Amino acid sequence: MPIIVNLDVMMAKRKMSLNELSERIEITPANLSILKTGKAKAIRFSTLEAICRELDCQPGDILEYRPETK
Repeated sequence: MPIIVNLDVMMAKRKMSLNELSERIEITPANLSILKTGKAKAIRFSTLEAICRELDCQPGDILEYRPETK
C-alpha cells in the first residue's frame, strides 16, 4: 500500500507509549495498534485530529505517500 503510517516514529519522538496515547485520544489500544502497524484501511479525521493534537504534529508527519515501484 502506498500510504505509510509513521505513527510509531512520532510517538517515539514524543516519548509516548501506545497506552498513554490511546487514553489521551480515547481510542482502544487495539485500534490504535492497528493504525500504528499500517493495517488500518481508513482513519477518521476526528481521530487524526486528536493524534495530531496530542503529539503536537501535522497530519503529514503521520501519513506519507510513497508510490509503488514496478
